[in-house]
Amino acid sequence: MKPAAPSSRPGPAEAQRDDEIFDVVNDRDEPVARATRGEVHARRLLHRAVHVLVFGADGRVFLQQRSKFKDTSPGRWNSSCSGHLDAGEDSDGAAVRELGEEIGLTVTPATRLTRRLKLAPCRETGWEFAWVYSALSDGPFALHPTEVQAGEWLTVDEVTRALAERPKEFSRAFAYLWPKFLAAAQPE
Repeated sequence: MKPAAPSSRPGPAEAQRDDEIFDVVNDRDEPVARATRGEVHARRLLHRAVHVLVFGADGRVFLQQRSKFKDTSPGRWNSSCSGHLDAGEDSDGAAVRELGEEIGLTVTPATRLTRRLKLAPCRETGWEFAWVYSALSDGPFALHPTEVQAGEWLTVDEVTRALAERPKEFSRAFAYLWPKFLAAAQPE
């Protein structure tokens, strides 16, 4: 994969904030408390996230390379966008917000943002209940430099082959969700 870097260079302090507040959930995905990002991750508390896979009209999927300053999977390839739900936020709202924040995509009816599958918390997801969405857009995208180092369009077969040949280039969560996504729903 050949990365194309965004124009400005962030520092580690801008990549994420440990004082963000998340809902802590039980094993039924019901909110039971609130805690900071730092505490949730340090204590491996169950929490929520979203992943969105953006497909172009030609069937290729846009993947992002995470910023090298991210606290998890820095510099690794991941979903088109992904992120935690803020306290009190629902997954649909988080998916729309993350698309705008990370790749500059404004969701419209033509985007056809669709829930595809829900992942249960485990080591691979970072102890997150994670909804995986698909969306349609041909871009162009404006990559947020504190979140995303680069982006690339790939065919489904190219992603599957790259994951098999070079798994360490991908985030653990993406490597876990990709085959489950393919099994659950084919992109439209």
